[in-house]
Amino acid sequence: MELIPAIDLKDGRCVRLYQGDYRQETVYSDDPVAVALHWQSLGAPRLHLVDLDGAVAGEPVNLGVVADIVRRTWIPLQFGGGIRSIAVIDKLLRLGLERVVLGTVAVEQPDLVREACERFGDAVVVGMDARKGFVAVRGWQADTQLRAAHLLSNLADAGVARIIYTDIERDGTLTEPNYEAIAELMARTKMAVIASGGISSSEHLRRLSRLGVEGAIIGKALYAGILDYQAAARELGQ
Repeated sequence: MELIPAIDLKDGRCVRLYQGDYRQETVYSDDPVAVALHWQSLGAPRLHLVDLDGAVAGEPVNLGVVADIVRRTWIPLQFGGGIRSIAVIDKLLRLGLERVVLGTVAVEQPDLVREACERFGDAVVVGMDARKGFVAVRGWQADTQLRAAHLLSNLADAGVARIIYTDIERDGTLTEPNYEAIAELMARTKMAVIASGGISSSEHLRRLSRLGVEGAIIGKALYAGILDYQAAARELGQ
């Protein structure tokens, strides 16, 4: 299981939100490139970049910062936030990102997801962000009546190979992952699943590993100094 540090970008800075609430923001660094280099130096196998401004705007906003991170790092990077066209996906992959993470379009433009999978294959990941079992879109600011389990079936039909599941109510809370929801997803699909939200201890990571997830995205626990990245990696034999 990969341990993947998250870098959430807002106004060009590295921040964390509480339960996806843009009004509850903590700034951790004014230099996201330095943050990326730090996680790389500690042995991170990849980084998870999110453009929070882009998720709301409907198009990537912090591309200058992302381009700097691509130039300065050598580990694989995945990026999401406001990606809603084939042209933008192509641009991002040409920039040097290994994966793009689609969110809102998976609900609102399923044909685009299918086309993206046909053209870009495993470079396409879908972020499934759920609140009380229902999918949220547009930077988590808009709820839908679509259940995560139903979206899962649609994604498999579209050819998606990998999803990132985030329980919004756990994100940034340092409580624990939603193991039941993750286990239910794992039982329903053969797609690779990366878990996100609420991870704050090595025990959480061990339980996720036993569930069989491909990776775990860690944010606030690392930035707040609650979880030591290298110690956690050693415990999991990485």
